[in-house]
Amino acid sequence: MAGGTRTYLVVIDDSKEARVALRFAARRAAKTGGDVEVVAVTEAQDFVQWGGVEAAIKEEQQLRIEARVAEALGELPGAEGIKPQSIILQAGEPAALVRELIASRDDIAALVLGAAASGDPGPLVTAFSGSDAGKLPCPVMIIPGGLSDERLEALS
Repeated sequence: MAGGTRTYLVVIDDSKEARVALRFAARRAAKTGGDVEVVAVTEAQDFVQWGGVEAAIKEEQQLRIEARVAEALGELPGAEGIKPQSIILQAGEPAALVRELIASRDDIAALVLGAAASGDPGPLVTAFSGSDAGKLPCPVMIIPGGLSDERLEALS
C-alpha cells in the first residue's frame, strides 16, 4: 500500500445498503487511520455536440454523490476526520469497471459492498462473492444492509 494508507473503496448508489456500507467503511477507516473512497457507476451520456450539457450533467452527478456521502456520514461518531474522495465511473459493466479500478491501485485495503437486507443481494455482491471472489488483490467486505447504527458501531 502506497505510504501505508488503507483505502476502503465503497460502491455507492441510492440504496439503503450502500449507506450502511459507507458508514461501516468510514468507521473502519477512522479506527485504522485509513481513507474512504466512494465510487458511483453512471450511464455514459452521448453528447458529442453538447459538451456544455455533458459537463453540467457530470457536475450534477458529482454533487449528488457528495450529498449522498454527507447524508450517510452525517454525525457518525468518531468519523469526523474522514473526508471521502469520490470517483465517477462511466459507461460499462459496473463489476468490470470496479475490478479495473482496484487492479490499477495498490492502496485499496478492501472493497466494501452493501448487501440488500432481503431478496437478491445486488449485482456487485453477486459478482464479487462469486467467481471473482478469489481473483481480487484485496478482501471484499459484504455488509448486511439491515444493520442498525448500533450494531454497525459494535462490528466496526
